[in-house]
Amino acid sequence: MLIGYMRVSKADGSQATDLQHDALIAAGVDPSHLYEDQASGKREDRPGLANCLKALRSGDTLLIWKLDRLGRDLRHLINTVHDLTTRGIGLKVLSGHGAAIDTTTAAGKLVFGIFAALAEFERELIAERTKAGLASARARGRKGGRPFKMTAAKLRLALAAMGQPETKVSDLCQELGITRQTLYRHLSPKGELREDGKRLLSGQ
Repeated sequence: MLIGYMRVSKADGSQATDLQHDALIAAGVDPSHLYEDQASGKREDRPGLANCLKALRSGDTLLIWKLDRLGRDLRHLINTVHDLTTRGIGLKVLSGHGAAIDTTTAAGKLVFGIFAALAEFERELIAERTKAGLASARARGRKGGRPFKMTAAKLRLALAAMGQPETKVSDLCQELGITRQTLYRHLSPKGELREDGKRLLSGQ
């Protein structure tokens, strides 16, 4: 069975699915087997697509007008097609840059296999660049990751303030730009240093 999926980005009537509809019908899709969405291709929570994927069965083929109708995120596209292939469902793209994709044929599988390899290569490059950036930062004496909100200077101010009976914890946290949890992770309610506070002041 052939099942078609259509999508436009705007729901205000400024875009229509007429062109996609006609192309899918001409390709042999029954009008009762058409699904559509009016949503951005970056969104994965599309009800029309969800219903379309549920309706597909092993041996069916999903037809789309252009590859970007299925999604604009490469990771999402790769995962969707991988899921379809695992379920024994084909994908055919009718026009645009992805027109060579027809996973029911050997050539089409090869084309999408290249896409998947490029996506994997991109992920590996990003991981390598991240590791290289962290190593470079460490070599310059900086540690990667999100900086701690509590600093030794803030902790000393908190120590002094907690020793004053008029100090309000909420005002102190707001002044230092930290949460109550962060404060109490370093100091007890009585203003005594805890293990995290001792380590911070000792420079460990």
